[in-house]
Amino acid sequence: MSSATEGTSPSVLAPSHAGHGEGGCWRQVRFEDLSNSPMDEPRADEPKTTSEPAETPHPKARLERRQQLEHHLKGSPTDLDGFMELGRIYRADNRPLEAKRIFEQARQVFPEEQELLWEYEEAVLARSLQQYREVSDLAARLDTLETERELKRSQNDWARRRIEVCKARLTRDPSLQHLKIALAEAMYDAEMHEDAITTLDEILDQDELSPTAYLIKGRCLLASGNHLQAMVALRAVALRRAVVAPLKTRLIALKLLCETAEKIGLALTLAKYKQHLAEAERELAQRIASSK
Repeated sequence: MSSATEGTSPSVLAPSHAGHGEGGCWRQVRFEDLSNSPMDEPRADEPKTTSEPAETPHPKARLERRQQLEHHLKGSPTDLDGFMELGRIYRADNRPLEAKRIFEQARQVFPEEQELLWEYEEAVLARSLQQYREVSDLAARLDTLETERELKRSQNDWARRRIEVCKARLTRDPSLQHLKIALAEAMYDAEMHEDAITTLDEILDQDELSPTAYLIKGRCLLASGNHLQAMVALRAVALRRAVVAPLKTRLIALKLLCETAEKIGLALTLAKYKQHLAEAERELAQRIASSK
């Protein structure tokens, strides 16, 4: 969904928070969890896989149940619960292409079922992310022009799928404002920097979302060569007292501020940012030590 933010747990396209360029983050969230607020800690650079629910059946039991359901649905093609269960089993088995097939079949019978549409979108996203990771692994082993082209294609597809799903979900439910974070990050990955900034400007006044929104905006401005404007956005993440950003998000912003100040030759400003960065790093070290 270039990523510098920390992935979380399973089941909706959720805000990825702070990272960009290596595919973005997507975490699966259950349809019934739509009212949940977004996570506030940034994710790691690598896109995270979704984990299985705590009570997921044993793989052998899932296989048997999957076979039962495949057979059952051939004779009962209007069993919505059966389609949902089978699709989710395929998702738990990390087979999103099969999950997409099952949900697609069900949508032909139940085109208005919103939870089904949601699960179908999750499967589409999961498949795109799976392909991106597979190509990334291949490109890491084979450094050729062909793998480089395929990697770029899969990156673009992953960004495009996130954009499509976010826009569709926001159209269906405009209250899902946190999806604008995920949308803007996907736009960043697709090099749609102006579109991303326009999207982010709509949520900069929302305290819960603004640190991540300012961080992505800062990255977009840097990518566009607007260094001074980017520093304004990054300072809103790193130094704003009215809304204190999560520590890891502040660290990312401070590092970018230091890099940018050094790049454009702001020596005194660079010294100040380095001081704030050192303080944030000490705070992180203390948190790590206290958690052990």
